Amino acid sequence: MQNDWQELLKEEQEKAYFKNLQLFIEEEYATTTIYPPREEIYRSLDLTSYADTKVVILGQDPYHGPNQAHGLSFSVVSSEAKFPPSVRNMFKELEADMGIARTDINLTDWAEQGILLLNTVLTVQAGKAASHRKKGWETFTDTIIQRLNEKEEQVVFVLWGADAKKKQVLITNPNHKVITAVHPSPLSAYNGFFGSKPYSQVNAYLEAVGETPISW
Repeated sequence: MQNDWQELLKEEQEKAYFKNLQLFIEEEYATTTIYPPREEIYRSLDLTSYADTKVVILGQDPYHGPNQAHGLSFSVVSSEAKFPPSVRNMFKELEADMGIARTDINLTDWAEQGILLLNTVLTVQAGKAASHRKKGWETFTDTIIQRLNEKEEQVVFVLWGADAKKKQVLITNPNHKVITAVHPSPLSAYNGFFGSKPYSQVNAYLEAVGETPISW
């Protein structure tokens, strides 16, 4: 972490659970293939500082295939990688909602505009979805959400799917806006994700509080 997050999370990183998590992660990177690359674990925080965060899109685990995960939820580092079905559905809804036909699956430009693309678990073993759950990452990323909840400036939290919606209990500050829907995965997208218009909702809220809308 190279910005204000470093100081905000310093105390958390001194806790016993986090030190144990780091020992586990070190062993994993030393003995098997882990995604994202080690230097990109905290890329979401590096690209979107605490001060600049105005939207949070919460994901679950990093992608567990090659050339995909790079530390940003839903984002894929390489256009040569497999196009994730959830992202395909996100872009389908984006076009229906705002008339934007996006094809670039690398969402770094969103992060650079103040969207914190945060996964609740920050690492995963290759080919093994959810393999690093319940190792401590959830406690750490809950703290990130709690710190954002403390901001006086308004933040829009976008929570898709049951796992993300569980985090809504951490968002108690009435200054903030929470947008929820089912997950954009093929298993659930037709049960309420399509037609939910999250992108126009985000921009309408940002404009209402005097913030620059997102260029999706």
